[in-house]
Amino acid sequence: MGAPTQDGESGLSAEAAPLRAWLAGFAGALGGLLFGYDWVVIGGAKSFYEAYFHIRTPGMEAWAMSCALVGCLAGTLASGRLSARRGRRWMLMGAAMLFVVSSLGTASSGSLRMFVLWRIAGGCAIGAASDVAPMFLAEIAPTALRARFVSMNQMAIVFGVLAAQGMNWLIARPAPAGMTAAAVLASWNVQWGWRWMFGITAVPSAVFFVAALVMPESPRWLLANSREFEALDAFRRLGVSGAEAAAIREGMEHNNDIPAEGPAEGEGQSFASLLWRKEVLRILAMGICLAVLQQWCGINVIFAYAQDIFARAGFSVSQGLFQIVLTGVANLLFTVLALYFVDRVGRRVLLLSGLFTLAGIYLLLGWMTRSAGHGAAVAALCLVAIAAYAMTLAPVSWVVIAEIYPSRLRAEAMSITVGALWVASFTLTSSFPLIRAHMGMAEAFWLYALVCCCGGVALALWLPETRGYSLETLEERLYGKG
Repeated sequence: MGAPTQDGESGLSAEAAPLRAWLAGFAGALGGLLFGYDWVVIGGAKSFYEAYFHIRTPGMEAWAMSCALVGCLAGTLASGRLSARRGRRWMLMGAAMLFVVSSLGTASSGSLRMFVLWRIAGGCAIGAASDVAPMFLAEIAPTALRARFVSMNQMAIVFGVLAAQGMNWLIARPAPAGMTAAAVLASWNVQWGWRWMFGITAVPSAVFFVAALVMPESPRWLLANSREFEALDAFRRLGVSGAEAAAIREGMEHNNDIPAEGPAEGEGQSFASLLWRKEVLRILAMGICLAVLQQWCGINVIFAYAQDIFARAGFSVSQGLFQIVLTGVANLLFTVLALYFVDRVGRRVLLLSGLFTLAGIYLLLGWMTRSAGHGAAVAALCLVAIAAYAMTLAPVSWVVIAEIYPSRLRAEAMSITVGALWVASFTLTSSFPLIRAHMGMAEAFWLYALVCCCGGVALALWLPETRGYSLETLEERLYGKG
């Protein structure tokens, strides 16, 4: 038996978790894989589609790079209400289909306008998957393994990131130095390479759609919508015993998450009901701050603008793409390591250590990018920054925001929180070319270091520990019930 959890339940080892629950978790986490691939593929394709569409100004560069985030916000906000009404599984199926269509549309774009529209459509799929997948995983997970289940989403994101980086490197053909502008425009990379980079996303998207067809619905969502027979069947498919299912139902009834006579239209799902109690508003504000901080810590600048950073450090295009693959490998290895620690070390410890480590790395990166000759050191520091992020902020932020909201409001609250995350991501990604042009790359890194320091202080004062509690017990503690 594992160590007892803080609410008195016996902890489960990874081996004790039912195989059916793990399989459902892996299926749900495929949304994260597509999220990671579609989000990062643009970094390797950037120089090629910019040449094809004649993108030359920082404003056009920023819009082409960040336009998908507009769709991410729209998809996130829509998925909250839709997943509350129709279910988590239905929403994941819709996101998978949209991934298929948008990836093929992006690959076939003949103009910048169509490229942007299809990227926004792909962003809608990313937003929906990023909102619903961690919520689904939190709701099907055993208490003692909830962080690992939700972190599977982050691991899938990392696999997607690495797959995108690896495919970009394999698809791109070597380009000789000193090519004329006409030769660059006529090259295979500019005419076809970037299209293959985007279009190949349709293959794993189709696999995700098939997986979503066979995965069970969240039993907690079924209970909250008075569909008890289907909830019992979902518990059975997940390997949950009748006693455990009864305990979950009792906890939800105690927290008033199961309506006595069935859910009224829109009950517990509107923004007004979400803000009804000051306790909910306080936790919502904390979740939003954590989501924004996960983006404003600056790590996505390294992912999205890696080619520019490595080019400034003295690497060629081919060398830069290889360095990008190395960042993906580091991201994967340390995310795997995080799965071991996330259920053994407190959430607070991991988040705070990650923020202050990143602050120190950014200070060094800023100093090194002010002068030439530090190419190897810049590459090494980028790897360390990604490793620190993969061990801490990347998985733990998703874990915390997936577990701190009450059951009847979880879909809407997650939608608002992840929507704030995508707004933060949009401002980060779109502002970097402008900050770099008007202030300098070094100053941009120092700005992110300041954000990490301020965020670390805020979390140290505000964030409670959530490790070891069932979702229902955690709800009682955070919202003063019982």
